Amino acid sequence: MTKTFSAFLITFLLTGGPLNANPVERACMSSGRTAANPSLCACIGSAARITLNFGEQRRAARLFDDPDEAEELRMSDNSRDEAFWDRYRAFGDTAEQMCG
Repeated sequence: MTKTFSAFLITFLLTGGPLNANPVERACMSSGRTAANPSLCACIGSAARITLNFGEQRRAARLFDDPDEAEELRMSDNSRDEAFWDRYRAFGDTAEQMCG
């Protein structure tokens, strides 16, 4: 490994690169909401890690940008969507308790 690559890798890991990235936290920060701040979004991201697996976190992150998708998901009769919606609601309850 070259010194330049090693330095890049160490800096990348110490500054919270994608290995530490949380899709819900990133979606929160990029949502443009006035209440979104690093501390709140990190807390919401922690709640997501507790209640959702990584794939579900990615799906939940999309709901930050697309409220219509959230409504479609909530109204879905698909059993997988219903199961996800239950876990998503549990995530919301957890985030409210932890961060609210």
